[in-house]
Amino acid sequence: MDSTRKKIMMVDDDKAILAMGRVMLKDKYEVFPLPSAAKLFDILEKVTPDIILLDIKMPEIDGIEALKRLKADSRYSKIPVIFVTSIDDDRSVFEHLKHGAYSSVGKPFSAPELHSRIENCLNDFFPSETVIKEEDKKTMVVFDDTPVESKLIQLVMREEFNIRKLSDPGKLKDLLQEITPDVFLLDNKKPAQIGAKLVPVIRENPKFKDTPILFLQHEKTSECQAEAMRLGVCDFIIKPIKVEPLRKTIAKYVIKK
Repeated sequence: MDSTRKKIMMVDDDKAILAMGRVMLKDKYEVFPLPSAAKLFDILEKVTPDIILLDIKMPEIDGIEALKRLKADSRYSKIPVIFVTSIDDDRSVFEHLKHGAYSSVGKPFSAPELHSRIENCLNDFFPSETVIKEEDKKTMVVFDDTPVESKLIQLVMREEFNIRKLSDPGKLKDLLQEITPDVFLLDNKKPAQIGAKLVPVIRENPKFKDTPILFLQHEKTSECQAEAMRLGVCDFIIKPIKVEPLRKTIAKYVIKK
């Protein structure tokens, strides 16, 4: 075995997912496919991984309980965990990102997506060993006064973006003097529709005439779409926010460095 390669433990009761993950990762990492959390804790007695990919829905010990046990044990609490989850687990993902998981990847995953999650994680935990630096991340401005949704965006997108939360809409101009965002996520819920009021402030600055602006709102009617196009909004992220649609919508408009 090559001791210089990072060790990835992948825990899932689905044999097909384990096989697929191993094929995608084996050329770059030392992969340990494990069919249960019990097997994970057995092998942790002998091998310390650099990352654990952990399925949420498993019999006996599920991913949530496994995460709690990992974080409660000083031997394993620093090992980064990436949840592997189906889209309908989004609320569970949010709840447990808060409790120590690094990130999540949706099933079925693609090789580029899986590698991206792992590389971003390694960049954060082993910055001297990776090419991507913190300052190379793109910048996202988020305005959303709903604490749960705002925190979800921060937790899910933190590995790819430097995130600046806009708490006071009146200070947007001041913020744009300090930073050059690559994308704006603006809450536009009724009746205030503050997002719609902020778009002209952004677009009047020549630096941001083409910067992607995405609305966060509960509906996307034809009337909403027409008004958004008139303002210069690119797209919508529908609430309640789902993890994979959030990532995919942002990825459509923001090209990684």
